Amino acid sequence: MTSTSPTRGTLLILNGPNLNLLGTREPGIYGSATLQDIEDQAKAVAGEAGFDVRCVQSNSEGALIDAVHAARENAVGIVINAGAYTHTSVALRDALAAVRLPAVEVHISNVHQREEFRHHSYLSAVVDTVIVGAGVLGYELAITYLARTLPA
Repeated sequence: MTSTSPTRGTLLILNGPNLNLLGTREPGIYGSATLQDIEDQAKAVAGEAGFDVRCVQSNSEGALIDAVHAARENAVGIVINAGAYTHTSVALRDALAAVRLPAVEVHISNVHQREEFRHHSYLSAVVDTVIVGAGVLGYELAITYLARTLPA
């Protein structure tokens, strides 16, 4: 049965630096989908599972941390593609650990096939699962994971 009226709460879809340039940024790595395409698909998939979606993209580390903090009050789970902050931000890691919401880390590209500095994530230790290299389908997989693991 398909839900047409979201009742399970809100998922925060959080995108970090340079992801606003998707569709034109290195399409050989990230594909041709825009951030708006990803957000539209996330809303459709989440809606089918009974969730609302709040999408936030920022190139600012502080704004991403603020969005995670706010999620304590207005979200039941987080899908996060922190972009380059994945590999540099202890502060974003600490924010995710502090709010203790179910969270999925997403990377469009297979970061393990890329530069060595991209192989380490500060976030992976504090999220429930990590989806790497599935392209923009990773967002759908993350939402599906949360839909199956969060209470109905």
